[in-house]
Amino acid sequence: MVIPNLRTALDAARRGWPVFPLRPGSKVPAMPEWETNATTDTDRIAGYWLRHRAHGVAIACGPARLVVVDLDQPKPGKATPAEWDRPGITDGCDVFADLCATAGQPFPTGTYSVQTGRGGFHLYFTTPAGVELRNTGGGRGRGLGWLVDTRAAGGYVVAAGSVVEGNRYDLVHDVPAAPLPTWLAERLTAPLVAPAPVLPVQLRTARRSAYLDRAVTDECRHVVTAASEAHNAALFMAAQNLGRLVAGGALPEADVYAALLDAERRLAATCTEPHTETQAHKTITSGLRAGAKRPRKVAA
Repeated sequence: MVIPNLRTALDAARRGWPVFPLRPGSKVPAMPEWETNATTDTDRIAGYWLRHRAHGVAIACGPARLVVVDLDQPKPGKATPAEWDRPGITDGCDVFADLCATAGQPFPTGTYSVQTGRGGFHLYFTTPAGVELRNTGGGRGRGLGWLVDTRAAGGYVVAAGSVVEGNRYDLVHDVPAAPLPTWLAERLTAPLVAPAPVLPVQLRTARRSAYLDRAVTDECRHVVTAASEAHNAALFMAAQNLGRLVAGGALPEADVYAALLDAERRLAATCTEPHTETQAHKTITSGLRAGAKRPRKVAA
């Protein structure tokens, strides 16, 4: 009997792309620390998906050395930003085509491509040697523009063949992932003109160290800079990672909770679909509880 999700996972692994499972029908990772748990080991993959056949498949972009350009469709009822409210611009493909034309470059069609469940597209590229790219979302920071996100180190994409909320991700161009065009790499690594500050986190405890301050600040930065569709997962993962330090006695829970909630509020100011306060509290609480299952101690 053919198991579709197992076949999907093995196909990605054979391409050298580490995979990990998603909860059935969703984009939520089915395991903690998904980036480090992602694998191309076919025995591990077979063993997992033979037991969990309904779990979807995701590709960890960082370990796969991939940069995936995500060209999305607008969500119903959402207004078009003023700078993109002009003829010929209706979705992420149009925005990206406009960006290519402005740079005097062709639209990069000759690469591995997937149509997403909502009708958008994922264009896969290999990461330039010696360069680490991070995720971008829309036009924020180094972002490429409205409805155009990128997934790289710290990010993941749903693999072709998986189904999310009843919608299938379909492979539409089965060729090797092309190298990321030089002009795009330069655009994604260019210095920010006006970077949004991520303020140092001031913990009340006198026991804090530079390492712990950095841990909290880095996790909050991941929340603030998360792409719109990934911000819930980013908030959960940040809470889980810091929850391990809380459970190990290295950080006070109240201070961590307040720092994460502040980061979520700063993201919400620029997010197209921000959390409600109740949703944010639930995600943070859930993440802290998950982290508490694996306490992490820090040497004094």
